[in-house]
Amino acid sequence: FRSVGDALKDRFDGASRVMVSNAELEPPAQRNDPAPHRVPRRDRYRFQLRPHNPDHKSPGAKDLVYLESSPGFCEKNPRLGIPGTHGRTCNDTSIGVDGCDLMCCGRGYRTETMFVVERCN
Repeated sequence: FRSVGDALKDRFDGASRVMVSNAELEPPAQRNDPAPHRVPRRDRYRFQLRPHNPDHKSPGAKDLVYLESSPGFCEKNPRLGIPGTHGRTCNDTSIGVDGCDLMCCGRGYRTETMFVVERCN
């Protein structure tokens, strides 16, 4: 399980932004085989993925690619329903998703100490 996760993380970290090119590819050549209706997997789709940056190489069959960058979740974006992180409570000692460093996207954060007085029973 760990090795699969590590492999996926490596591909995620090396993912390439691509553009879809609708340039027509030549139709697959007819072959004399028992299943002429079958199209080879590499010829199945009529588009090509080209790197967004022309200095990068085209993605391979096992490369992870994306079409658009993810929205920033730290900044508020009401149109996308993203509340942002400003004013949220975080745990300054946690290294998890509730931790201030991760939640505040490494931009730093301000702490506020509150003293609460409650009656005991």
